[in-house]
Amino acid sequence: MFNHVMIGTNDIEKSKAFYNEVLGVLGAGAPMEHVNDTGQTRLFYMHNGHTLAISEPINGQPAECANGMTIGFKCDSLDQVTKLHDVAVANGGKSIEDPPGPRESTMGVMNLSYFTDPDGHKLCGFSRG
Repeated sequence: MFNHVMIGTNDIEKSKAFYNEVLGVLGAGAPMEHVNDTGQTRLFYMHNGHTLAISEPINGQPAECANGMTIGFKCDSLDQVTKLHDVAVANGGKSIEDPPGPRESTMGVMNLSYFTDPDGHKLCGFSRG
């Protein structure tokens, strides 16, 4: 259904350092970098047919986070869910909600971790238990 998700950043180099490490846990490589005609830098992380783009806002206003928004990253195991969280926190992210681990739901066990990136965007590591 989705081609890509793009979020804004107020510090492209800090975001690049963060996402290089965090998305590296999932096997994503370095981003494709693009500077548009008006000078904003964008990073495109492409992995398994999906793209996460990080961009300096093109309207010149500060990047803001969407309240109620979460970007979830598919992980292979609870270990990877936990590693994604721990690498994020070690690279400028912030742990939020409950510690990484299994959660019971009506859909069965889900392994989850929640954290923010350096700009405050809410991210999640997810795998089926």
